[in-house]
Amino acid sequence: MKAILIKDGRIIDPGQGIDELGSLLLSEGKIAWRKAVPPQGDYDILYAEGMVVCPGFIDLHCHLRQPGFEEKETIATGTRAAAKGGFTTVCAMPNTSPPLDNKETIEYVRAEAEKSGAIRVLPIGCVTRGRKGEELADMAELAGAGAIGFSDDGSPVKDPEIMRRALERSRELGLPVIDHCEEPSLIEGGQMNEGELARRLGLRGIPPASEEIMVSRDIMLARMIGGHVHIAHVSTSGAVALIRNGKRQGIKVTAEVTPHHLTLTEEECNGYNTNAKVSPPLR
Repeated sequence: MKAILIKDGRIIDPGQGIDELGSLLLSEGKIAWRKAVPPQGDYDILYAEGMVVCPGFIDLHCHLRQPGFEEKETIATGTRAAAKGGFTTVCAMPNTSPPLDNKETIEYVRAEAEKSGAIRVLPIGCVTRGRKGEELADMAELAGAGAIGFSDDGSPVKDPEIMRRALERSRELGLPVIDHCEEPSLIEGGQMNEGELARRLGLRGIPPASEEIMVSRDIMLARMIGGHVHIAHVSTSGAVALIRNGKRQGIKVTAEVTPHHLTLTEEECNGYNTNAKVSPPLR
């Protein structure tokens, strides 16, 4: 394969503390050279002026939906879309049918990704069997099959005792428990963020406290147990403050946020716009 020079881009690599204008020479799939002035040689040139050149993105939370919901997404279609957007690794949530709660389903996703995936796929196993919140999955078995974390994606781990035991396994295995933090009793029947707009539209709202109560509980359990809790799709400033405070105390808590929660507000729900109905709701 002929070498490629990516010329005059903004090179960003947080891992190495690099943020500079320059060029990269790619040879045999590897970075062979990086400087401001390109070297002499026989290569194709990709002009990157005004563009960012960076390592491949990693999506910690994606829904490939295979097996069971191929009409929504497949490993092949999802990974091709991810590659088009600059992602080289995606972590696949277990909201499949059957859920990824045993080694066979984890092995299936890995094998299918090897066969039809355009990029690397890392499966996330369930916290509980069937994502039902009733019985802890065999997390050690899932990890042995290749799961890189555990989540009941879309469903909170509502039982504190089960969450406690999951964090104990997390500590032993060195892998995170990823929780969808919403207190079930506070979101029942809710359609959007609780506030003046919801009242005006006549819709039942979901209060920010529904998220913050669960975030607080998970952080307290992580402090007690020592496992790693990862808070999925944070949507409130109160949750951010709780996570920040937990980090200051040395608790193993990390978090993520979605593009829509960063860029949109509850005003998108005006006019009963169902495209803006997400979980957790826009604030």
